[in-house]
Amino acid sequence: MDEVIADTTTGMVNWYKENFGGDINYTKMLAGQSLVKGFPEEHQAIVRQQLYEPGFFRNLPVMKHSIEVLKEMNKRYELFIVSAATEFPNSLKEKFDWLQEHFPFVTWHQVVLCGTKKLMHGDFMIDDHARHLHSFNGKTYLFSAPHNLNEKHFERINDWKHAAELFLQ
Repeated sequence: MDEVIADTTTGMVNWYKENFGGDINYTKMLAGQSLVKGFPEEHQAIVRQQLYEPGFFRNLPVMKHSIEVLKEMNKRYELFIVSAATEFPNSLKEKFDWLQEHFPFVTWHQVVLCGTKKLMHGDFMIDDHARHLHSFNGKTYLFSAPHNLNEKHFERINDWKHAAELFLQ
């Protein structure tokens, strides 16, 4: 979900600007480093801590065009939303509630919140982390995000318009 349909980067940047008003080093973020590395060093621990705070995942912005593209994909494919969510315990309910609000056409039968995606099998997987794609048995796509721009081993999907071109033509 994160950095594929939920815009975690924008959510974190908005939170930081609201609370600290400081500058963010987008060069470090866009250089394929961790999202946290783009924030001032003295605030990196508190930025990372936000991932554990109640409300963070519930209030993330939706990735542009993801709703309409996934709605159409859901009509043509057996669609599942999978998130390695258990690292952040608050995120389990928050992610489910977020999905119900923004993607009401995805039923609870289509949501998998887990600790590892190694158990997932299917025809296609779109993910922002290469580590989740290595063990997948079907066709893999790396969804472009600031932290993966240096990754060269997977075919990319740059945004949801690009996904529509691949899956809905």
